[in-house]
Amino acid sequence: KMAAGGAADAQARFGHSVKGLLTEKVTSCGTDVIALTKQVLKGSRSAELLGQAARNMVMQEDAILHSEDSLRKMAIITTHLQYQ
Repeated sequence: KMAAGGAADAQARFGHSVKGLLTEKVTSCGTDVIALTKQVLKGSRSAELLGQAARNMVMQEDAILHSEDSLRKMAIITTHLQYQ
């Protein structure tokens, strides 16, 4: 009877140990999933910011081209005024 009680006790300890390890693994996986989700969201946000930066750059390029055109016209006007 003692041997059976010892075996049951050992089995209970083993079950408790396995349960503890399983809990640790589940917690670890949960933490990893959260970290992965944050990284994906950060990557998504980065793509959004890059797109916005590209749009802003295109708008700036248009403004620069317009300014260049205006400067060219002013140079022509200045030249004409110098001839008068």
